[in-house]
Amino acid sequence: QVQLVESGGRLVQAGGSLRLSCATSGRTSSTFSMGWFRQAPGKEREFVAAISWTGGNTGYADSVKGRFTISRDNAKNTVYLQANSLKPEDTAVYYCAAAPGFYLTYSRDFVKYDYWGQGTQVTVSS
Repeated sequence: QVQLVESGGRLVQAGGSLRLSCATSGRTSSTFSMGWFRQAPGKEREFVAAISWTGGNTGYADSVKGRFTISRDNAKNTVYLQANSLKPEDTAVYYCAAAPGFYLTYSRDFVKYDYWGQGTQVTVSS
């Protein structure tokens, strides 16, 4: 089992920045790609960003490319999402997730992710 706990969500003005963190515990010796997903009210959960176990491969949704950066520190068992130039449409609950078995690659498909955090609310005011 892997436990994930997100933090860092808050109310921020449009154009502002924040950094989300996801602390992992449990089977941290296993290899996982890590992803961030988000869900806005009335909308489906959508992929935001993902990173391979090695950290060498990353991927982003078109809507956040150039504004968000995913990173990980395996020594600290933590994954980060730096979000810059935030827009009101970025308002959502952000979830951290772990997909086992990915070492050099990552997945954009939420069904590949076996473990999920409880989510952290990000609200961007206009």
